[in-house]
Amino acid sequence: MTVGIAGERKAALVTGASRGIGAEVATRFAEAGWDLTISARSREPLDELAHLLGEKFGVRVAVAVADMADAEQLDALAAAHTEAFGRLDLLVLNAGMGQKGLIAELPVRRFDKLYQVNVRSAYVLLQALLPTLRSTAEVAGAAKVVAIASITGVHPEPELAAYGATKAALISLCETFNLEESEAGVSATTISPGYVNTDLSEWTKDKIPAEEMITVGDVATMVEAVSRLSRYAVLPGVVLTRPGTNLGRA
Repeated sequence: MTVGIAGERKAALVTGASRGIGAEVATRFAEAGWDLTISARSREPLDELAHLLGEKFGVRVAVAVADMADAEQLDALAAAHTEAFGRLDLLVLNAGMGQKGLIAELPVRRFDKLYQVNVRSAYVLLQALLPTLRSTAEVAGAAKVVAIASITGVHPEPELAAYGATKAALISLCETFNLEESEAGVSATTISPGYVNTDLSEWTKDKIPAEEMITVGDVATMVEAVSRLSRYAVLPGVVLTRPGTNLGRA
């Protein structure tokens, strides 16, 4: 069991935890003995996951329903985690929204929604949870933030300009966060994968078979690795690409 401040278990907050990458990350950390807050827009799958993890691994799992586009709900999510656990060793910013469309055709309102969910929500949560991250790092030595970005935020991909732009902004946000906070033991890492085998990539599985995509386990393994780094090891970003001759492709 992982022991932290005053003998308490370490604690993580995972957004977008009802399925896919988020659910796998939550499961990995519950298995390692961490307490958790899991969040998504729908309560039922969160309640099911919380019950499963609590029963199987004997950890505390708090459920917080939140819409990433609603700043008040994000503030409430941050407050709920801090009230429940009083510490935050790992913040996993996994919730996000995808959107395919040509620049010439995608409505600006869709871009605005992408920005709200993929970038603004991260800013709001970082700001709201920074006091808890700092206090945890002060006592435990380090606190980590992991943001799930996308390879399209590093390398352009046709018809994913709006999505890629928001992920590039998320990467920039985390890099600046490191400049401001890493000396205090709080640092951020972006993980930028190509296509991951989840329901969000169903639209392209006629061209890229699911079995040839990056797995949710691959991404969760990288999150685990970041959580084990000391305060003196800052990993700004990781790109996970699929095999082949073009390592910049999604």
